[in-house]
Amino acid sequence: MNKSIIANVMPEETRVALLENGQLMEFSVERSESGHLVGNIYKGKVKNVLPGMQAAFVDIGREKNAFLYMGDTGRQASARYLTVGQDVLLQIAKDAMGDKGPRATLSLTLPGRYIVLMPTVDYIGISRRIGDETERERLRQIAEKIRPAGMGVIVRTVALGKSQDDLLQDMAYLANMWSTLSARTKRINAPALIYKDADLVVRIVRDYLTHDVSEFIIDSREAYNRVIDLLRYISPELIDCVSLYEPTAHESDVFSRFNLETSLESLRDRRVDLKNGGYLVIDHTEALTVIDVNTGKYVGNTNLSETVFQTNLEAAAEIARQLRLRDIGGIIIIDFIDMDKAEQRSAVLSALEAALKNDRTKSNVLGITSLGLVEMTRKKARQNLNGMLHSPCPCCMGKGRIKSAETVIIDIKRELRNLNKRSRFGGSLVLQVHPQLAGFLEKQGELKRLEQETSRTLMVEGVATMSPENFALLWKPD
Repeated sequence: MNKSIIANVMPEETRVALLENGQLMEFSVERSESGHLVGNIYKGKVKNVLPGMQAAFVDIGREKNAFLYMGDTGRQASARYLTVGQDVLLQIAKDAMGDKGPRATLSLTLPGRYIVLMPTVDYIGISRRIGDETERERLRQIAEKIRPAGMGVIVRTVALGKSQDDLLQDMAYLANMWSTLSARTKRINAPALIYKDADLVVRIVRDYLTHDVSEFIIDSREAYNRVIDLLRYISPELIDCVSLYEPTAHESDVFSRFNLETSLESLRDRRVDLKNGGYLVIDHTEALTVIDVNTGKYVGNTNLSETVFQTNLEAAAEIARQLRLRDIGGIIIIDFIDMDKAEQRSAVLSALEAALKNDRTKSNVLGITSLGLVEMTRKKARQNLNGMLHSPCPCCMGKGRIKSAETVIIDIKRELRNLNKRSRFGGSLVLQVHPQLAGFLEKQGELKRLEQETSRTLMVEGVATMSPENFALLWKPD
């Protein structure tokens, strides 16, 4: 598989795209103003304890307090160990989303190139992407030798085939960092930032740049130099795959060079077309994401059963891609087209699971029902792209629908009739509506009918700034 990483760096925003065989598979964006909280370590001050929820709210010096759930930690599994005003060291596990503040944990992690140090947990873990049991055992033994007493280690995928010296160098760097952070924690008053995770470009080098990446193209000289300096220290053999892109007069940035803007613009769409003529519809609710599969224009070549099966197979691969591309997390329900044969349902489920193996974010497929519904979860750490790049429509407030012209006219009639019952004053009325509704009223002859019914003179005024759902009635004395 040919992998490419494309980075567009601006002072206000950094965008990174991951391509596999020329197809956009993952997209990350980080903005200087809003920042990135996941991975940051804070010395916080407990503001509120909720024993019934095994949780606490902790002031970390930002606009919203962090939510600390104690039930998912290996130690101090109850909020009763915390008191209001107590200082606590915690790490952000999920960015703030909507009205919710960031979610935090007491299980701290410091990521390196080959390993992740867990200074508060006594544990050894090996990346699930390393499948060879002999290699897993070799790495486990190395981790046991080099880890500090009482601390935990996770061996990352990129450590595959690396020597003990490689991992030991990483461990020495992380252990020294933890010693520095521990000393800083004792000196500083809460709330305060103790450790800030690296920016997006460095995280991409740390987490994504491996030997199977053929090219890493950056269009910022400053970012390019930082990447080269970092690779000289951690992986000098990968320097040759990094290149600086300087746009021509006809190209604004590297994303234009690789025609990525059109693909990114499609992330706004609910509908995703499949190559065979079928399509997906992706809808988000507050608690989950629902994906519906449809045959669309695809009519197949043999029979209905085979048509449905082939559509579902193609949909499974595209769904896995869309989950990565849109960074969809949480609970996900997939409504595949109904399949009569158990072997077909099993094959579609296997295809989905196989496609998800390329996803670095952990997911769990729970199975497929007789109705073709698949329940799955995908780890959610950051606000998804839809929430970051788009705001709710000011007209529909994110509902996706507004009242029809007929509905608004009925509302106007109802208000006029109520007004006539309440007031016997004469004079004309000015009806302020959106220009589209004003045109509809005149074309349909509704204005004359309303004047006859209410025995009033009605004047319609189009107001471009009004929502199509709203209207205003203003009394104008004769």
